[in-house]
Amino acid sequence: MMAEMGNATPGRLNPNALTLADAARLLAKAGGWEITKEMIEADIDAGAPTNADGTINLVHYAAWLVKGMGRGD
Repeated sequence: MMAEMGNATPGRLNPNALTLADAARLLAKAGGWEITKEMIEADIDAGAPTNADGTINLVHYAAWLVKGMGRGD
């Protein structure tokens, strides 16, 4: 899967193009609870947006999550 190839610059995260694994690690650290790659994959299956290469734009993903909260998802 393209999303697992990693970021172009080792050691740096691009919030506009995070791999699913990087997104899970970052969100888990920021939120203080367990977030897994599989949880994000389930969100993608439910309609969460991704970039053409399968990476996650953190702002777009967060907006999708907030929109779902407003619907009671």
